[in-house]
This record gives sequence, C-alpha cells and structure tokens, in this order.
Amino acid sequence: MTPDSQPRYPDIEIYLAKAPIEGVSDWLGAAIGAEPLAPAGKGKWRTRGHHEGHEIPVLLVEKAADGYASLWFDSPATPWESDAACARAAAARLGCEVRCSLGGWQPGDDPDRFLQVLPDGSEEELHWPDSGH
Repeated sequence: MTPDSQPRYPDIEIYLAKAPIEGVSDWLGAAIGAEPLAPAGKGKWRTRGHHEGHEIPVLLVEKAADGYASLWFDSPATPWESDAACARAAAARLGCEVRCSLGGWQPGDDPDRFLQVLPDGSEEELHWPDSGH
C-alpha cells in the first residue's frame, strides 16, 4: 500500500510537552470547532468537536506519560489521516514538542517506537519506553 491508500486511523492519540490547556482549547476550536476543554476529573479535560458532520469526542489527560499530556480523539472522522499528521499540526500551532506512535497498532509492533515532532517542523524517530502503552 502507498501512504495515500492507507485507511484512516480509528482514533488519533498524540502526546504534548508543555502545552497550556488554553492553547490546546484554542487549537481544538480552530481545528474541529470544539467547545473549550472542560474539567472531567483530576488532570482530565473533555470536549467534543465536529468534522464533516461527524462528532469527535476529545480527552486530554495531563501528565499521562513521562510528563507529557495525552490528547485523544476518539473518532476516525478527524481532519488528520494519522497520528503523525495530527502531531505535525499540533506542534506547528502549539509551538511545543509533540510525540505519537509511528503507526497503527498491530500485533508484533514495537510499542515503544515513536515519532517526535518539534515546533520547527523537524522530526525524529525515538524509543520511548515510558509512554504508558
């Protein structure tokens, strides 16, 4: 399969370094028309956005993995076709380091292989065993 023919991910999860809640809320509003993030328990925030007529539940968990916040879009209907595409958009808009898995999860995949995206657009594969997966 070529990258253009890959199916969309069933959900998207990225990890944010030092991204303020307000900045994430603003980005979600611009990207998917989401309402501001609302508290949903200790260190957890929720909202819902929309894209092309589909609802997108969103969960932000502060300090989810090795000091990074987890941002999870529980829908295949996001504007991004993959975790990496979302990570690139988030790093550019939020001005922070973003990490994500290198691909969809398949049995036998190395769960510790991640893509690191920096605000300047540079990317690097890395081994991140403390990601919580």
